[in-house]
Amino acid sequence: MQSVLFRDLGFRSYQSVWDEQEAMLKEKVDMKSAARMMGHVDQSANMDNQKTDTAIVGRLTNNTIPHHLLLVEHSPVYTLGKSGKTEHILISEQEMQERGIDYFHINRGGDITFHGPGQIVGYPILDLEQFKTDLGWYLRSLEEVMILTLAHYGLQGDRSKGETGVWLDPDIPGKERKICAMGIKCSRWITMHGFAFNVNTDLRYFDHIVPCGIVGKQVTSLEKELGYTIPFEEVKILVKKNFEKVFDIVLIED
Repeated sequence: MQSVLFRDLGFRSYQSVWDEQEAMLKEKVDMKSAARMMGHVDQSANMDNQKTDTAIVGRLTNNTIPHHLLLVEHSPVYTLGKSGKTEHILISEQEMQERGIDYFHINRGGDITFHGPGQIVGYPILDLEQFKTDLGWYLRSLEEVMILTLAHYGLQGDRSKGETGVWLDPDIPGKERKICAMGIKCSRWITMHGFAFNVNTDLRYFDHIVPCGIVGKQVTSLEKELGYTIPFEEVKILVKKNFEKVFDIVLIED
């Protein structure tokens, strides 16, 4: 069972956490490159000792490239993925400023989404070479974390064919409701960005965008579905527990 360093960042602006993720990703990619270069040099010097050199590189990777999970609650912000369409933003930059909403065009997959108070945003920074080098498996695993969390509250979360994230009633036309959005970046099999789970989120913010670029479908929250405000810290604990279960890891306070 692998360990993942965990940090609860509390309430933070988007830019500061994005910068932190980028720095962590670069550090880990650099470490990985150095480990592989060391292995290449060692193997070139002594081809007969290939098994030993590979083991050394493996130990270096495992010992110096730790995994991380960051949880945060952001101040209001719209983020547009690298392939997203600006026409899915239904509000001007001036209106955003007047409403106190930040905006960033970022380097994750996916389209436009909202982050803000009452929403749990998770940023796993994992080396998938130590798990499974399959982005489909990784995204389905993140979805499973949310599905298990919803089940605790008696809600059946589900997947919608061809649409990443977690939904309620995805196969009932007119009733499809997205409760958790996802978008990631992966470099050298190291991940960043992640998921946004609507707990007590003010859903009116989604009225000013076409959420995830999907027309004609609703966005919902745990609060809306259950009819009462959910203890935020309680949900965080469940998300952490289910992350450990799905990824077969143990979270360690960083």
